[in-house]
Amino acid sequence: MPVRSDLDASFVLVDSSSSKSSDHAEPEVTNTAVNFDHPSLEASYCPGSASPTYAHDWSVRGTGMSLRIQGRHFVDAYGRVCSLRGVNLAGCSKAPTNDNHDTFPSDAESVTFVGRPFPLEEAPEHFARLRRWGLTFIRFLVTWEAIEHAGPGIYDLEYLHYVRQLLSLLPSYGLTAFVSIHQDVWSRYSGGSGAPAWTLELAGFDLDALEETGAAWLSGVKGGGHEESERGVWPTGYTKLAAATMATLFWAGRTFAPKLKVKDKNGELVSIQQFLQDSYLAMSELLAKTLGDLDGVLGFEMFNEPHRGYVELQSFHSWDYNTDLHLSYCPTAFESFQLGAGHPTAVGAWTRSFPMPTRRTSFVVLNPHGRSVWRLDGPSGGKCIWELHNVWGWDKNRDEGVLLRENYFKSNPATGKKVDWYTDFYFPFLKKWTERVRGASAPEKIIFTEAIPNEFCPTSWTPDHRVPNMAYAPHWYDLNALFAKAFGEFTVNVQGLSRGMFPLKAFYWGQSGARENFSLQIHNIVKHAHEALGEHPVIIGECGIPMDMNKKEAFLTDNFIWQTRMMDAMLTALEKSLVGFTLWSYNPSNTDLAGDDWNGENFSWFSRRRALPPSLLYYEQDMPSLDNGGRILSSVVRPYPAKTAGIPHKFEYEMNTGCFVFEWRNRDAENGDECGHGDGGDERSSGNIDLRSLETEIFLPALLTVGRKVIVEGLDAEDTYEHDESRQTLFVVARDTRPGRVHRISVSVYPPVVSVFPVSDFWLDFGPRIVAAGGLFVGILVFALYVRYGLEV
Repeated sequence: MPVRSDLDASFVLVDSSSSKSSDHAEPEVTNTAVNFDHPSLEASYCPGSASPTYAHDWSVRGTGMSLRIQGRHFVDAYGRVCSLRGVNLAGCSKAPTNDNHDTFPSDAESVTFVGRPFPLEEAPEHFARLRRWGLTFIRFLVTWEAIEHAGPGIYDLEYLHYVRQLLSLLPSYGLTAFVSIHQDVWSRYSGGSGAPAWTLELAGFDLDALEETGAAWLSGVKGGGHEESERGVWPTGYTKLAAATMATLFWAGRTFAPKLKVKDKNGELVSIQQFLQDSYLAMSELLAKTLGDLDGVLGFEMFNEPHRGYVELQSFHSWDYNTDLHLSYCPTAFESFQLGAGHPTAVGAWTRSFPMPTRRTSFVVLNPHGRSVWRLDGPSGGKCIWELHNVWGWDKNRDEGVLLRENYFKSNPATGKKVDWYTDFYFPFLKKWTERVRGASAPEKIIFTEAIPNEFCPTSWTPDHRVPNMAYAPHWYDLNALFAKAFGEFTVNVQGLSRGMFPLKAFYWGQSGARENFSLQIHNIVKHAHEALGEHPVIIGECGIPMDMNKKEAFLTDNFIWQTRMMDAMLTALEKSLVGFTLWSYNPSNTDLAGDDWNGENFSWFSRRRALPPSLLYYEQDMPSLDNGGRILSSVVRPYPAKTAGIPHKFEYEMNTGCFVFEWRNRDAENGDECGHGDGGDERSSGNIDLRSLETEIFLPALLTVGRKVIVEGLDAEDTYEHDESRQTLFVVARDTRPGRVHRISVSVYPPVVSVFPVSDFWLDFGPRIVAAGGLFVGILVFALYVRYGLEV
């Protein structure tokens, strides 16, 4: 039951000992830690004998202490580089457990998220399954709405108690998590997820008028989004009036909407930016206070996929093609203002096209009845916020809207100084948020951050704008497959096209082409991150594939070959850049018909409805009963070097043979670490890792090895290894510790796995035809020359 909480007072969530004082300054965070000597340093050590732990165990039992940041790596107590792989848990957490599509958006105050992502009693099943699959690094999703849906300062302590109980179980299964405060398109009530309904009402929006006025697209949060006409429409909500206005008010309301004042808890008028941000900080502080002492919580993430809103808006009449999707009926900013103010307005309708994603094909008049989205009892008195600030006005004589300040959102209206969303608004709030979260939790907790989706890490993220102990967690999706919900032999580099790449260079053929395409895109993300941030870890916070691609044919045939191929191409690309990731998403409530039940999405490659009942499950790692309900597991569940006694240099896995090659190198004693870091960017890493172990631990899934012999090649005579199938771990001890020495092993299984698909490319598929056609052309040409000249001779 939601109750009002005063953060200055003590309260009990689970036990009184978990409460921490939050009135102290941010502690200095250092990456120093007590290092331990691993038993593998002893000459008589047998691989795998140190403890009954396993490669993908991120608990203190498996790492010696909590993971920490060293340079661009996550490391354990022994200085081993830790490669983190896992899942987002879960997409269903965007909506409450008592979500009712028919009555939405009513009853906003009485929703509950207790039981998201699954009931507490189901936790052993799901955590054991993720452990078996080697996906033990969790991006755990919570939303502002889940915590504070009943009103400002009224917190759902029952939900927080549930989350604490759930995350307390993680170490028992070797799992660790960072808690991500999730949002899309600002809120469920503006077509996405995240903020509670009262935030929109605070700004003066009439929730019941949002859809009619074109201020939001809500069909997708009411069970829709599955029809062809609705597919992929939800991201257009970022540029619609409700979400764009709320983002602007949250980040920069004091600058661009100074007239908009609301009463705080003391009855004093404050800027709406201050009210919203203070509420967000208080909510985040309570979340950190609730979870910050848990061993299974590695850190926190402030804000999923942030958006500028109207800040830096270059035109009121068009969009930023790099970040803003326009599909179906998409009013421009100026058209949105008019629609929201109650003026019927003709807007463009956009349809899918090629090579550009969309093109305008028609116009339609929205809000024909002239309804206003602004409440008379709101802070603007029923007037459009942006009309109140003289950005635009209505010419009654000409009966049309007039834009008055074309460059309003480019510069500070009070000073005329050009604004930058990152440096002026995002970075300052990140520092303030970090201070509050760190003050309520522990200084060693890692802060995960990200930039605006589809943008590279900004070069303005200089050291003075960074927070201590920070990791960068951008997202990557194949936008072409996402947009079309299709995948085949032909793939397109949308990232390159949007940045001016010559079209023919952006087209790829076959599985090899898809791997190359995805590898280049992910390489670019990691490369730009390291160029901007230097020695900070990079992990891909979201990446995934639509399971309902290709007109959902796999649900009819139960043949998920194209999903398998796309997942393989994506994971191969991530492995090439040696970057960790959390897949989107593991969603137990997924079904073939409803998908993830949010905006028509269907990303989960697990569905509990396809799984065995708990009474028939065994929770040990080598028990295959946990695999039921999983799809495309041969592509998802892969070997990887979890803990490396050295610097990972190269990892390549071929799922069609079950073989992989792994290279790592010893630290260069004089110059710090030289790390190949795959294709992820600069091969130089200044992190001075104090390595206290010779044992490398590789996750080797039982799915791959059961009934087969594991063959390890490439070790020196004094090196040793041990494969323990019950722990799904290959332990390797390399004794040569000379600085800069490169170790390389090749691992295969016998009998080999059955190939799932051919790794095709353009020349494999078309080479013989091209050669044959070329030969035929040459033959015809020779014959023609002979007929013309030979007969004359």
